[in-house]
Amino acid sequence: MSRTQHSDDKHPDVSDISLTRVLSAVSDPLRLGIVLLLSDGQERQWGELDAPVSKSTLSHHMKTLRSAGVTRTRDEGTRCYVHLRADDLETRFPGLLATLLHAAPDEATPVGLK
Repeated sequence: MSRTQHSDDKHPDVSDISLTRVLSAVSDPLRLGIVLLLSDGQERQWGELDAPVSKSTLSHHMKTLRSAGVTRTRDEGTRCYVHLRADDLETRFPGLLATLLHAAPDEATPVGLK
């Protein structure tokens, strides 16, 4: 199985995004920080993310966000890119993302760019 097929298989359809899974995914301060960073609408390469955790731990958090339908990843060669599924989340749960982003700064672990 190619890397592209692998990541595409892990993205739930919009209709399958569950509120409880989204809320569980963003309940972690680091994942909330990742969502805040990605809320600018830019697609980011994983290697750009500057988080206070190991690469394997960051990978776990990114997988959690992806499988909950919060983010979408795209592989290009050996690089992996990620973006926030803002439009999909707005379609499924109108206003939820805006509410999270408004409340998040005080509770999110800061995640920057290298």
